[in-house]
Amino acid sequence: MAGLGGRMSTVIKAKVSKLLDRAEDPSETLEYGYQKQVELLQNVKKGIADVTTSKKRIQMQSQKLEQQIVKLDTQARQGVSQGREDLARMALERKTVAQTELQSLDQQVTELENQQQQLTENEKRLRQKIEAFRTKKEVIKAQYSAAEAQVRISEAANGVGEEMADLGLAIQRAEDKTENMRARGQAVEELERAGTFDDLTRLGPGQDDIDRELAELGSGAQVDSELEKMKAELGSGGTAPALEEGKEGA
Repeated sequence: MAGLGGRMSTVIKAKVSKLLDRAEDPSETLEYGYQKQVELLQNVKKGIADVTTSKKRIQMQSQKLEQQIVKLDTQARQGVSQGREDLARMALERKTVAQTELQSLDQQVTELENQQQQLTENEKRLRQKIEAFRTKKEVIKAQYSAAEAQVRISEAANGVGEEMADLGLAIQRAEDKTENMRARGQAVEELERAGTFDDLTRLGPGQDDIDRELAELGSGAQVDSELEKMKAELGSGGTAPALEEGKEGA
């Protein structure tokens, strides 16, 4: 079961990877990576600004302490000159505390300056890398766009080829139909010249060629019968006297 589960997991990962590969747009991916690097550079610059601000704040405190130390030293001298040793001692004690605090602030300023310098160098290197990445990004995007355009042109050309093939088949079918229609027209003309359609028009409804020949035979027999009847009448003298009377009158 463990082997089957691992195989299923591999297949699923492969399918997901294939889907992601289809959905991924290199231009969008490069642009997203560039934006992330720009955001990182902005964060580094913000860090430099924060460090610089902190250093300036501490330097301002140091200046105040320096002024305070000078003031305390003056107060101590005044106390000694006026015979107020207690005031002079108090001023010197505060001066000592201020000097210790000033040394601590100077140390912090030094650390912040080192940190600022390091961040500035990192920001410079990162900016150079981002500029190089931006140039490479634009080159890759241009190459990808050109390749994509080439693919579209090729696909369009193949599409035109397929359409031309379909048009060729349509033309062939049209020519075949035209030839069939011509052959049919010539056949109709030939049948018309042969009188086939006239014979068909003489046929009554529901008659075929056998009925037509039988009808012609019946018609011929009727004519023969009438002819024989006329001969018999003429032979019996029914019409001869009329002919003789006509001759005498003339």
